[in-house]
Amino acid sequence: MAGPALSAAEPATVVALGDSLTAGYGLATDQGFVPRLQAWLDAHGADVVVQNAGVSGNTTADGLTRTDWALSPEADAVIVELGGNDFLRGIDPEVSRTNLHAILEKVKALGLPVLLVGIDASGQFGPDYETAFDEMYPALSEEFGTLLEPDFFAALKEGGDLPAAMTRDMQADGIHPNAEGVERIVERIGPRVLELLAQ
Repeated sequence: MAGPALSAAEPATVVALGDSLTAGYGLATDQGFVPRLQAWLDAHGADVVVQNAGVSGNTTADGLTRTDWALSPEADAVIVELGGNDFLRGIDPEVSRTNLHAILEKVKALGLPVLLVGIDASGQFGPDYETAFDEMYPALSEEFGTLLEPDFFAALKEGGDLPAAMTRDMQADGIHPNAEGVERIVERIGPRVLELLAQ
């Protein structure tokens, strides 16, 4: 099966810097995004360790303040998944973009490849806010030459029946995926992480 070649060397280390979606809020320890991604990568022959640097409630500003210590010396690549709490709080997208820009500057200064994972904003704060928020992820990805997954929840929206997906794949809060939802998300994002490892 295609994927990074196994070797006798130390496994690659991917740091997943994020919020509750990365941390696995509301799920058993082995059901969160990082452990399920680890299992998916193991099954696909990747010699990698995924470090969970997700903290529930973190905004992009919070992520920026802990980027330096979250990136362990053995880090070989980084997944950046932040912005959902900015949107929930109605933080100005320009502020979020500035914070993400600073995070990416720190990571790229270390020469580490990045997978930037975004959130698709709804229109609850108006169309201008939604447009500005959604556009910041592809713009930053292009500026810094990162891999991009524009929407963490894209896998749950496939097929177009969003109400059914919300019932099937989300926790009761309507914000966080349940165990089945995480599996669907990992099936979509896993191949992007293999691309990240190939870099």
